[in-house]
Order: sequence, then C-alpha cells, then structure tokens
Amino acid sequence: MTVSRDALTKADTVTVAAVETGVPALIEAREIIAGFHLMIRRKTESGLCAWIERGRASLVSSFANGIDRDINAVRAAITSGWSNGQVEGQITKLKLVKRQMYGRGKLDLLQAKLIGSTP
Repeated sequence: MTVSRDALTKADTVTVAAVETGVPALIEAREIIAGFHLMIRRKTESGLCAWIERGRASLVSSFANGIDRDINAVRAAITSGWSNGQVEGQITKLKLVKRQMYGRGKLDLLQAKLIGSTP
C-alpha cells in the first residue's frame, strides 16, 4: 500500500489490481495513506484535521484515531526540523550487537565490538 506503483513488478501490479478489484475500500485506504505521506514529506500540517476525518471513515480508522489522540506530537513531528533518527539508529545497532553476543561476553567485549579496542 505504500510502495509506488512505478516500483512494482508486472506480476505485483497484476496482483495489486486483482486485490483492489475484490476490495475497493483498499483503493481509498491507499489514497489516504499517500495523503499522510505527502503531508510528512512536504512538512505541511494544514490538512491534518481533514485527513483525520477522512481516515476515520476508512479502513485506516484505528491509525487515524491514534493520530488524533496524539495530535500535538504529530503536528510537532511534521513541522519540526529535529529528528531522533540518528539516536534510534545507534540504539538499534547496540541491541543487534548485544543479541549477537548473547552469552559470550560482558561489557568489555561489547565495548570492543562497538567502539573498538581500547589501549
């Protein structure tokens, strides 16, 4: 539902068309999701309330209700230039290495894997 139609293979395009023919509500849901992505990419929150109302009447109603419950945070995320993506990436890397080392070492080995050997 979030992949561009241009990026789909021929077989995937046929499959998506068949599914959308069988479940027409998916077409509207795809358009609503695309509208939300567009708001995020353009960093414009002017149509957010209208989007929530449209989303509530579709298959993505639980997502729209969640957006409405935390609307101030969503507005800030759309308009703010700040992001915690770098921090989240470092945390994910740390957890991955920790899982790979499970049972093999303690903090000194983890530090060596992440930071490098200390003299």
